[in-house]
Amino acid sequence: MIRTQIQIEDQQAEWLKAAAKERGVSVSRLIRDSINLYRLRGERNSLKKRALAAVGRFASGSSDISEQHDDYLADACETGDRHDDK
Repeated sequence: MIRTQIQIEDQQAEWLKAAAKERGVSVSRLIRDSINLYRLRGERNSLKKRALAAVGRFASGSSDISEQHDDYLADACETGDRHDDK
């Protein structure tokens, strides 16, 4: 682990101390956990953006796919047909 110093506002320090005490962890542990959560949120947002960018980029050839998706999925699972072009 790397030791580092940061500057925070008085209210932030008070909140950190109270939150760490409430959770029974050190302020350092709480900060590390917060950094990890922040990173995960960023990664999830990136994945979400990539998924949303794919919306509408592919065509199934079926006009009722949104209404009948359960039926199409069940059929594909039964037959093992995944419509792969490989």
